[in-house]
Amino acid sequence: MSATPADTLVLKLVLTPMLIAGASLAGRRWGQSVGGWLVGLPLTSGPVAFFLAIEHGAGFAAAVAVGSLAGAIAEAAFCLAYGWLTARGWVAALAAASVVFAIVALGLQRLAWSPPILAASVFVILVIALGLLPRRASGAAPPSPPRWDLPARMLITTVLVVGLTALAPTLGPRLSGLLATFPVYAAILTAFAHRAGPAPAVQVLRGLLLGLFSFGAFFLVLGGSIERLGIAAGFGVATAAALAVQMGSLVFVVRPRAA
Repeated sequence: MSATPADTLVLKLVLTPMLIAGASLAGRRWGQSVGGWLVGLPLTSGPVAFFLAIEHGAGFAAAVAVGSLAGAIAEAAFCLAYGWLTARGWVAALAAASVVFAIVALGLQRLAWSPPILAASVFVILVIALGLLPRRASGAAPPSPPRWDLPARMLITTVLVVGLTALAPTLGPRLSGLLATFPVYAAILTAFAHRAGPAPAVQVLRGLLLGLFSFGAFFLVLGGSIERLGIAAGFGVATAAALAVQMGSLVFVVRPRAA
C-alpha cells in the first residue's frame, strides 16, 4: 500500500475547505470557542502522519508523533501571544504569534524527552496556558458576515495548508511533525473572528487550547503503539483516544457559554 503525492494533495484540497467551513459554521451557530475546539483535533497533522507512515514506515510515523507532541507546546505559545496582543489588531497579533510559534517550535527540536514525559508536559502547559489566557469582555453582537467571508476562509486556509506542508517530508520526521502542527485553521478562525473585536478572537483561542488535549492524546497513543500494532491499528486506537478526550473536554467549552 502506498500513497502518491497526488493522494496527499487531494486530501488537502478536499479536507481543508470542508474543515474550515464546518468549524466556521459551528462557531457562528454555537460560539467561537466551539470552532476553535473543533480545529484542536489533529485533522491536519493526523492525515499528514498517516500518509508519511504509509510512505516511510511506522518508525518514521512514531518520530513524527513525537514532533507533533512538541508542536502542541508551540501552539499553546501561539495562543498566549495572540491572546495578549489582541488589542493591537489582528495583523500584529497574528504576526507576533506566528513568530513566537516558530521560535518555540525550533527550540523544541533540541528536546530529547520520552513521549510520556513530553505528553505530561504538554498537558501541564495547556492547563497553565488556559489560566494565563486573558479574558475579554464581549461587546455588542457581531454583524452578519459578508457573503465572501466563508469562501475567503476556505481559499486562504487551503493555500496555506498546501504551502506549509509541501516540503515537510524532506525536513525529517520531527521537524515534519512540528511543521504540521502550525495552527493554520485556528489562525484563520481567530483572525476572522477578531474583526468583531478581541473577545471573539480569545474565545477561538480558548477553544483551541481545550481541543489540544485530544491532540496530545492522539499523538501520545500513536507514538507508543504504531510500531507494535501496525499502521491501521495504531491510528485506530489513537483516534479512539483522541475522540474520548475531546468529548470529555466539551463540558469546559459549553460551561462558559451557559454561565
